[in-house]
Amino acid sequence: MVELDHCQQALNISFKDKSLLLQALSHSSYLNENQDFSLPSNERLEFIGDAVFGLVIAERLYSEFPEFDEGWLTAIRAYLVCQDTLAEVASSLKLGDWFLMGKGEDASGGRRKQSNLASGLEALIGAIYLDQGLSRARKFIFKQIEPFLERVKRGKVSLNYKALLQEFAQREKMSLPVYRVAQVIGPDHDKRFTVEVMMDDKVIGVGTGKSKKAAEMEASQLALAKVRCNHG
Repeated sequence: MVELDHCQQALNISFKDKSLLLQALSHSSYLNENQDFSLPSNERLEFIGDAVFGLVIAERLYSEFPEFDEGWLTAIRAYLVCQDTLAEVASSLKLGDWFLMGKGEDASGGRRKQSNLASGLEALIGAIYLDQGLSRARKFIFKQIEPFLERVKRGKVSLNYKALLQEFAQREKMSLPVYRVAQVIGPDHDKRFTVEVMMDDKVIGVGTGKSKKAAEMEASQLALAKVRCNHG
């Protein structure tokens, strides 16, 4: 059984109702192998934690980036709430070490599985919310996502600029972007693509990359910056 006091110390959280913490750490595989376990799995807490996390992230982005439109905010939110980000946060907390998990799931690497880590973090957020309210859950979430927000601010995050450019063009009733491969150089094992993005038959962005997709993304990022400046 999990040493809940040690777990709370490691997470720097003190629960009034420790059964909520225990439930947040309980993977469904543990219940399958321990029929006499008195609590449900963490799936219901994951459900409410997902909603709380999404709300808090949206709230933070709205106040943090007043210059960004809906498309940008949506793209950043997608990055912050994705499984990769949640799993990275859970890993930094060593959350998997505290899971109650079935022997089979444990043996197959379940404590390090991204889906389990992400679900466990959402369940923990749900438990914090139910135990201590939205204010404490918000404080916990803000602390965990701060490094990821810094990545956004420093431009170290690869957002879906193609989708953002498409959405911006539609909203502003502009012609939709068209992508054209302008050049491919290098041998088969080391090709380099140059892609142009055009709107109204004018080249508004040029990108290069080791794949067509990477070149398109760079071109769309430059194009988006240009059209946003022109329509600012």
